[in-house]
Amino acid sequence: MVTNHQSTLSVTEPPPIDEAWWQAILSEDIQPAPRTIDPYLVEDEPHSINHNRPSFQDGVDWNYARTLFEEDKVIELNVNGYNKGGLLVSGKRLQGFVPLSHLVDLPNNLTTEEQEQCLAAYQGHNLKLKVIECDRHRGRVVFSERAAQAECGKRNALFNQLEPGECVQGLITNVTNFGVFVDLGGVEGLIHVSELSWGRVRHPSDVVQLGQKVSVYVINVDPNRSRIALSLKRLCQNPWETVEERYFPGQITEAVITSLVPFGAFARLEEGLDGLIHITELSALNEGKTKIPALVEGQRLKVRILHIDAAKQRMGLSLHLNDE
Repeated sequence: MVTNHQSTLSVTEPPPIDEAWWQAILSEDIQPAPRTIDPYLVEDEPHSINHNRPSFQDGVDWNYARTLFEEDKVIELNVNGYNKGGLLVSGKRLQGFVPLSHLVDLPNNLTTEEQEQCLAAYQGHNLKLKVIECDRHRGRVVFSERAAQAECGKRNALFNQLEPGECVQGLITNVTNFGVFVDLGGVEGLIHVSELSWGRVRHPSDVVQLGQKVSVYVINVDPNRSRIALSLKRLCQNPWETVEERYFPGQITEAVITSLVPFGAFARLEEGLDGLIHITELSALNEGKTKIPALVEGQRLKVRILHIDAAKQRMGLSLHLNDE
C-alpha cells in the first residue's frame, strides 16, 4: 500500500503540464494511421460522438474497451506484431499497442538490435494487459502489462486517492532518456527529466536507479488519460531562488565537473546549482603561460564565478588556477 502525506514544504504553483512530457509514452511508439472522415462524428462538435455510431469499428469494440478501462480489468491478448516502440496486440474485440515502457520483462539497457530481438520473441504469445488509454476519437487503444500486475480496480482507487501537492512513495520501474516511471502501487507516474533535479541532468540514470524506492511530489493527476505527473526536485528548495545570497561575481569556490560538452564543461557548486565553464575561458587560459590539465568528470577544482542569472538559472564560471 502506498503511503502518502501532505508535503510540508513550501513549493511554488506548478506550471501547466507540458504535453510533450507524455509524448514519451506514445510518440516513441507507433504513429497513428491517417484518419478518414468519420460520418459518425458530430461535425459541429468534433469531439462529440453520435450515439448511433456502431460500437465495433476499426477492429475495436469501443464500448467493450471503455468498460475495461473504466473498471480497470485485466484482459489477455495475443502479440501479432512489433515496431521500435513496442508491441501490437489483438483479440476478437480489441486491438491496440503496448509501449516499451509498459512491458514487464524488457530490460531498459538493450542495444537497438537486442531490443528488436526481444520484441520479436514476443510474437505469438499472449499477454495479460490493462487498458491505460482509450481514445475513440483518435482511434487508439493503449495497453500496459505493468498495470496488469496490480489487482483489478486498484488503479481507480489510486486515482481517487491521489491529489496534486502530495508526497507519495513509489518504486522506479523504468529509466528512459526522457524520464523515469514510478510504480505507485498499481498505477505508474512519470517524472520527466526536467523534474528530476534543479540542476542539469545529463541522463536520468545519473540521478536515480531502476528498482530504487523514492519519495515523489505529485504535480498533476489525470484519471481520464491514466497519467500522473511526478517530481523529485519539487521536494527540495530551488537553490536558484537564493543563489545571490550565497554567491557573487568574482567569488572563488570549489566545484565538481559534472559533464564535458563541445562548448565547455559544466561544474556543480552544490546540488541543483550548475555553472558553465565556456570553452572560450579554457582557450584563454591555455594561451597563457600556465597550461591547464585535461578536465575529467568528477574532478574537484576551484572556479571563479563570472556572472549569475538567477531568473534563467544560469551561471558563468572560469577555472581558478593557483598561480593566478
